[in-house]
Amino acid sequence: MLPLHPTTWDALDRYLSGRRRVGTLDSALFVSNTGTPPSYNTVIAVFLRLARSAGLRGEPGQPGPRIHDLRHTFAVRSLEQCRHDHDAVGRHVVALSTYLGNAHVTDTYWYLQATPILMGQIAAAGEALHQGAGT
Repeated sequence: MLPLHPTTWDALDRYLSGRRRVGTLDSALFVSNTGTPPSYNTVIAVFLRLARSAGLRGEPGQPGPRIHDLRHTFAVRSLEQCRHDHDAVGRHVVALSTYLGNAHVTDTYWYLQATPILMGQIAAAGEALHQGAGT
């Protein structure tokens, strides 16, 4: 996985510093000035505005990347990084499931559609790890 650019780290550090000052008890990473998570509609609107300003999308109604595409790409690419280590794959898919907020590890499996070679390996390893954790 590629490391974050130093300017991205700087921006995240500045945001997190301000985020701590908000003093909310909400566990969401991104919050508004009121300390509450932004609404889904707000997130989509900001994403579309930023994608258009970066030239990644055309006018409304035109095709282009969606915010869910970023989630999917992140999930698939992170799983591809551990494809040669079955134990790491199993641990990673469970961690990824938690990170993505999925209620069950099986809810994460559909992200593997983009990498059919990994799908069987990751599903088996993740399920074995998940079954072992429940006993």
